[in-house]
Amino acid sequence: MRQILNKIYSVSGWTAAFFIVAICLTVMAQVLLNLLDRLSSLITGEAIGLTIPSYADFTGFFLAGASFLALAYTLRDGSHIRVSLVLQHLSPKLRHGVEIWCLGVAASMAVYFTIYTSLLVHEAYTYNDLSPGIIAIPIWIPMFPMLVGLAILALALIDELFCVITGGEPSYEGKGENLLEQDQADLHAE
Repeated sequence: MRQILNKIYSVSGWTAAFFIVAICLTVMAQVLLNLLDRLSSLITGEAIGLTIPSYADFTGFFLAGASFLALAYTLRDGSHIRVSLVLQHLSPKLRHGVEIWCLGVAASMAVYFTIYTSLLVHEAYTYNDLSPGIIAIPIWIPMFPMLVGLAILALALIDELFCVITGGEPSYEGKGENLLEQDQADLHAE
């Protein structure tokens, strides 16, 4: 089961990376088209009018997909911003209880937002809502990666909660702090 969950988190992270690459490629293509358009206007006196229709909409959709699909992966990797200033001063037993409470609240919120987003996606599909850009896209399509990302985040938080309740260490424990300590050590070494 652990391998399946880790695979889900990994695929989610790689899909988020794909969306980031798609943003870069879309923006680079539009910049190239703008450059060609500008060259055309300098040479011939007229712009060709090259553009990727709704490219700003597409990059926004890709950004939403990347942001939500990366949530579970970054949680498991310890890359989320976590304020552990209070936690480090608590006794191990109290810290364990606070960790369970925090994960329980976060998991509850993630499940709530997943359910609410699924209702929004269903509504957008039912009423055939379209994006307002030049290219009208059924809005449920760009909303779907957001829903998937939230569902995987809820799964990851429930996974972490179960791990902590059963006495294990959360996967994110110490990873972010270790990176900060490594960065500080690298700065002092230079």
